[in-house]
Parts: sequence; structure tokens; C-alpha cells
Amino acid sequence: MPDMSIPQLSAMEIARRVRAGELSPVAVVEAHLAVIAALNPAINAVCTLAADKALADAARLEADLTRGAAAGPLAGVPVGIKDVVPTAGIRTTFGSTLYADHVPDEDGLIVQRLKAAGAIVIGKTNTPEFAAGANTYNAVFGATRNPWDLALSASGSTGGGAAALAARMIALADGSDLGGSLRTPAAFCGVVGLRPSPGLVPRWPTVAPLDTLGVPGPMARSVEDCALMLQAIAGPSPYSPIVVPVEGRDFVAATRAGVRGLRVAYCPDIARIGVDAEVERVCRQAALALADAGAIVEEIDLDLSFARQAFLQLRGQYIVSRHLDRLAKIDRLNPNLAGNIRMGLAQSPRDIALGERGQAAVFDRFRAFFQRYDRLLTPTAAVPPFPVERNYPETIGGKPMATYIDWVAPTFLITLAGLPAASVPCGLTAAGLPVGLQVVGPRWGDEGVLGLSRAIETANPVGMPPTAHNLFVQNKW
Repeated sequence: MPDMSIPQLSAMEIARRVRAGELSPVAVVEAHLAVIAALNPAINAVCTLAADKALADAARLEADLTRGAAAGPLAGVPVGIKDVVPTAGIRTTFGSTLYADHVPDEDGLIVQRLKAAGAIVIGKTNTPEFAAGANTYNAVFGATRNPWDLALSASGSTGGGAAALAARMIALADGSDLGGSLRTPAAFCGVVGLRPSPGLVPRWPTVAPLDTLGVPGPMARSVEDCALMLQAIAGPSPYSPIVVPVEGRDFVAATRAGVRGLRVAYCPDIARIGVDAEVERVCRQAALALADAGAIVEEIDLDLSFARQAFLQLRGQYIVSRHLDRLAKIDRLNPNLAGNIRMGLAQSPRDIALGERGQAAVFDRFRAFFQRYDRLLTPTAAVPPFPVERNYPETIGGKPMATYIDWVAPTFLITLAGLPAASVPCGLTAAGLPVGLQVVGPRWGDEGVLGLSRAIETANPVGMPPTAHNLFVQNKW
């Protein structure tokens, strides 16, 4: 029987013990594979398991460490890779029937960096087709369920990574974020998702290397683990024309900065779409409680609703550019994605120009905001997790949505500004579901986002989801 205390350890602790020779990388992988075997059939978070490859990589790392080789900062840490990122020798489907049997020959850049840091790729995590959607479902693998309640959505598009993390199947997950794909799944599943400053984590392969709307980033069960992963994947690369320096930056140390004297603004509804009362109550309580730790907290009215249309216009252009080579196959894509491509194709140059104008206005609004405040706090998602069969919630606080994507406006409006932002668990609803608080920092202020996020996380622990808790308790692990 594998040592089932291992999956309950943080990524940082696993790496520390592996480096110290106290923990076998093979034992680490075996323990996580046991959790996957027990929970994944119900949750469906890991869509392609690479068990043999992971065990072989772990055995190789173990032999290297025995010979005295240097160990990386993520030595032996099991990681799940979102199924839109190429992995050499491991099936990568993009959640699409067009690529159901596709096996790449080369790793994506983020995978290269994780492996170089000593992480072990244990498999691929589920995503909507081409990561286009905020509920994780595709025609290849089906839906991913929320480990806090299997009847509910894990959100998307990094829903597989978030659910696998929460269920203790993996210790770290990579993800991508255009409109909130790292942040909303983190909120729904009670984990931490960081959208880094554009360019801090380079993206490759990509058809749009100069794009700053979509970014890759880390996801973990704790802010400290998220920072540890960010340290391993951040930094300039010949693959990317966008350069964000990392010399002298210590993201892990930044998590311990504290909040005394920090000027924090809380706004319950930056998008003017409404917020579920229970979600808002939990977020408000966590935000205002920061005053007890020495922060200066003020509730404000920040209205960014004018830019909702701008995001849809720029997103339309973004989606067309990503699928230009698949236009002849549009009828073979899921209706959501196909509809978004058609919407993008129907736009005029004027529409795109208006989107750019709206983005500029959001940028200017935040430039003025950060002259007065150090951080912004707002609910990550306007709703709690909804039934997994639904593509999106139909109402928010009893109010019908104008468009199906409105419910992620609290995150996609931050995307427009090009700012670093994290979702951190800040408590549970009366029904026992996790709530995420979005922490937004100034341009290139990733360290500050991590520092405030850890303070929130420390004051508001949410614990383990019932599916995982029951597994460990019933088996006395």
C-alpha cells in the first residue's frame, strides 16, 4: 500500500523531503496514482493518465539523486498539464474530436520548465474544447465534476486542473487564462489560481506570440505552492518576444510580506451584473477582516461595466486568430466554440477598434485607481458552483444575464487591464461550497498579489473537499 500521507503534503514539502532524501520520488507518484484510481472515475479531472511514464521519470530522478545530482525546486512534485499544452509522448487532444489521438513530439515551454525544475508529469487535465468555455466539458472526455459536490461544475477552462488539485490527485497544475480560466475554476474548487502579468510566463507554442490577453500560469492548493511554481516557470525565453525580467525576484518570499499599512479597496460588483448574496457575504467578511491584520480597507464603487462589450469584441478577434486554420472544420467544433468563431468573423474593423478603445479606458481607470490604493479585492465569481449539466448559470442573484459569458465579467474585466490577479479561497457558503476572492495588483505587481493572497488564505482556511476527505478518513490514510 502506498504511503497515503504523501498526497496531503504541500508541493513545497514534497520537494523539500525529496531533496533531503527523506521521500522517494517513486513513492510520491505511486501515492498520487492511488488517489487518481480512487477518485478520478467520479470526478473526471485527469483525462489522460501517464502512469508508466511518470513512474519511469520518478525512478530516473531517484537514481540521479542517489548519485548526488542536484535536485530542482520542484523535485518529485506530481503535476497535471492542461490538455491544451503539448506534452511529448503523452496524448494531447485540446478537448477536441479533431485531435482525439494526437500525440505531440515536443513539450510546450511551460512543460519544459516544470520538468527542468524536477516536477513529474502525471497526466493531462480536462478542459473545454480548445479551452473555450467556463464549464469543463468536451465531446472526447465528458464533464469534470466538482470534488466539493459531484453534482456541480468545476468551472473552466482549467477545471480539470482545479478539481484534481482539490481532490489531492496532483500537487500542482498548469493552466491558461483569457477571461478567467485560472481564476474561476480555482474559486469553484477551493484552490489558488494566479493570472500572472502578461509575459511573465512565456507561452509556446502559440500562433500569436505578441498577444497579452491570454496568459499561462500556475495553480496550486496554497499561495506558497503557487509562488513556488511561478518561480520555476517565469522568466524571458527565446520563444517569446515579450520580456518581463525576473532577476532578483523571489515570489515565495513575497508571500510572507504581510499586509500592515496596505491600502486595500473592496468592490462587490465591478461588472454591474449582480452578485449572489451568499458569495458576496463571504467575500466582504474576508476583505474587511484584513483590517485586523493592519491593512487599511475601504469599500468603494468601481464601475467597469462599460468595458464588457469591449472584451467580447477583442475575444472574438482572439478566437478567430486561434482557429484560422480550422474554419473549414467549424461544423465539427462544439456549438459554443463554433458560435464564438462565427461571432468573431462577423465583426467589422470598427468593432475591433471599439474593443481596443474600451481596453484603453480600463487601463486608464486602473492607472488612476492604483495612485490611491495598493490592491483591489472583488469576488472572483458572481455565483457559487452551478449544476454540471448547465453550460452557464442562467441568472445571477435572480437577475437574467445579458449574454452567456456575463457571469465571468468580474475576471475578464481584469484581463483587459493587463494586471496580475489571483483567486484565493476566502471561506465557505452555508452549503459548504468554496468561495474565491479575487486579488488584483498593479502592473507587474505579482509579488504584492501573492502577499495579500496568502494573508487571506491564512485567515480563511477551507479545508479538504468531502470526496477527498471521505476517501482519506474511510481508508485511515
